[in-house]
Amino acid sequence: MHYQIQVSSTGHGIGAETLIRWNHPSRGMISPSQFIPMAEETGLILPIGQWVLETACAQLQTWKKNTLTSDLNLAVNVSAKQFHHLNFVEQVQETIQRHGINPAKLKLELTESMLINDIDDIVIKMNALSQIGVRFSLDDFGTGYSSLQYLKKLPLSQLKIDQSFVHNIVTNESDRIIVRTIIAMAHSLNLDVIAEGVETEDQKQCLLSNDCTNFQGYLFGKPVPIDEFEALLRKTDDQLKLS
Repeated sequence: MHYQIQVSSTGHGIGAETLIRWNHPSRGMISPSQFIPMAEETGLILPIGQWVLETACAQLQTWKKNTLTSDLNLAVNVSAKQFHHLNFVEQVQETIQRHGINPAKLKLELTESMLINDIDDIVIKMNALSQIGVRFSLDDFGTGYSSLQYLKKLPLSQLKIDQSFVHNIVTNESDRIIVRTIIAMAHSLNLDVIAEGVETEDQKQCLLSNDCTNFQGYLFGKPVPIDEFEALLRKTDDQLKLS
């Protein structure tokens, strides 16, 4: 498991996205884009997804004992096959209870493409988990088959601006307009909004000027193992105290 820091406009670490990596004995580090499609095809995504959830909840349990990390949230990506599994809600509830974590610290990230099929089942499952405090983020917003209809149906807490819009936000007026629209819509629906793929200070400033106040990207930190993530968190905290 790797963790990529998420920060607020003040520079404080507010949490992380969990990102799985495969350290192959002969091929080295393999990107998820290479092995996740195969895991989906073979059904291995189900045990992998449960391992990620277990690891995230165990980490939240450890973090709540430390004042530096007790307020952090963890975002966990959920695949379509995992989400549509018959016992998904029960598995999440049981994992949360077993680790004794605050469910509000766990954020499940769903992609727009997941919402194409069986929206009624998705709403039922999201509502069941939302009722115990679990939060939901809609990833890759604006890149799939967007329908504003489901935004009012789903108990979302966050929209995530896709990095494809962030990449050229400084130089491309169309991307700026799209980002501005997503942010305004999120605020109108009382949803949090976070931009991913932020790599430069200019991109951050452009997002700030359009009222985006949460960020994720290489400007703040790459996905790293837990020890490196916690070291980055301490360094960021120390720098803020000195500023």
